[in-house]
Amino acid sequence: MKFNVKEGMEGKVEMVVEDKDTALQFGSGGVEVFATPMMIGLMENASLKAVDEFLPEGYGTVGTHLDVKHLGATPVGMKVWATAKLMEIDRKALTFHVEAFDEVEKIGEGTHKRFIIEVEKFLEKSKKKNG
Repeated sequence: MKFNVKEGMEGKVEMVVEDKDTALQFGSGGVEVFATPMMIGLMENASLKAVDEFLPEGYGTVGTHLDVKHLGATPVGMKVWATAKLMEIDRKALTFHVEAFDEVEKIGEGTHKRFIIEVEKFLEKSKKKNG
């Protein structure tokens, strides 16, 4: 099947950091700043927003690889956003350049890979793990 995705497609998502989004609350650190796992989730969300709406009915993407640096701390109450740009397409494998920012500076960057899946088949295979 041919998919309507093209190199250069972009996605962006933003949020305001709340207490629940901190490393302390998330369990990934002992300080009240934006948690790395939350930043990664934001980057993944920007990547899927770049392409998922252009896939045929019944298809989506799943994350398969991340190589990300968390460059700066962001306090509670500050707006953060992530951007993703589709850099490479290899059949169903998609590679994105991802970045995250707060209102002062770039706070993260790296690459993220996603794979195009047929949702029902993917879920059926996953459910088989439960017997």
